[in-house]
Amino acid sequence: MSGVEWVETTGRSVEEAKDAALDQLGVDEQDAEFEILEEPRSGLFGRLRSEARVRARVKPKAPRPKEERRRGRTRDGSRSSTPKRGGGERNGGDSPGRAPRPAADRPARQPRSNAQASNEENGSMVEEMPLAEQGEVARAFVSGLVEAFGAQADVSVREIDDETLEVVAVGDNLGLLIGPKGQTLSAVQELTRTVVQRQSVARTGRIMVDVAGWRQKRREALERFTKQIAEEVLASGGTKVLEPMAAADRKVVHDTINDIDGLETASEGEEPRRRVVIRAAN
Repeated sequence: MSGVEWVETTGRSVEEAKDAALDQLGVDEQDAEFEILEEPRSGLFGRLRSEARVRARVKPKAPRPKEERRRGRTRDGSRSSTPKRGGGERNGGDSPGRAPRPAADRPARQPRSNAQASNEENGSMVEEMPLAEQGEVARAFVSGLVEAFGAQADVSVREIDDETLEVVAVGDNLGLLIGPKGQTLSAVQELTRTVVQRQSVARTGRIMVDVAGWRQKRREALERFTKQIAEEVLASGGTKVLEPMAAADRKVVHDTINDIDGLETASEGEEPRRRVVIRAAN
């Protein structure tokens, strides 16, 4: 898919390489797809001869069903039988003995919207929601949530890329929607994604939520903190293990260190206690 680039990572195991890729992408495993390029190989005495290597990217939206699959199915999912033209005394598919209806009297066939898709699992017609409409559903939900918390905010939607929208709420007294270390905000984001996904038959684009600029401030603070730690590691030549972080925060740390010569990063541990290790490059 255009606009979504692959990243390539290595690790002592396939799982470790996958975790490193998730850190770089800043998403959870269910939002990514992988290609295993190379399995790890062991040498003498159990030593690692070569590391595992994988490619990963943010999972693209599901392709829309083909036009021919959307046509010719009844509501129960079975094929409809369309009489063939020609043959016998039929004229244009009308009943025998009846004059064909003038074209002007026939009801015009309504063109199908490109945004419609057939949900064949339950036999119903469900409209596939464009990304802009998904953003409006998300905006309305966040607006309602702000109101339910007894607060006031200006809620808008901005486009990050072709597959990602961010709902931004700006106002006063919004701390309850952020919570300690953004934990409530993360829950609000997941709730918003769930609401949007329930109204769209296909996999939705990525919906992000920010309240009072918290995510942007968090990123800037993490970048400053990471640069301070980088100076310490460069001076000592040692290793620094950071506190557990969410995948999005780990991505900020990895990206910041990638721009500093002489240092490298790795991730260790299992969610939700997964953390970043900063060390001098070999």
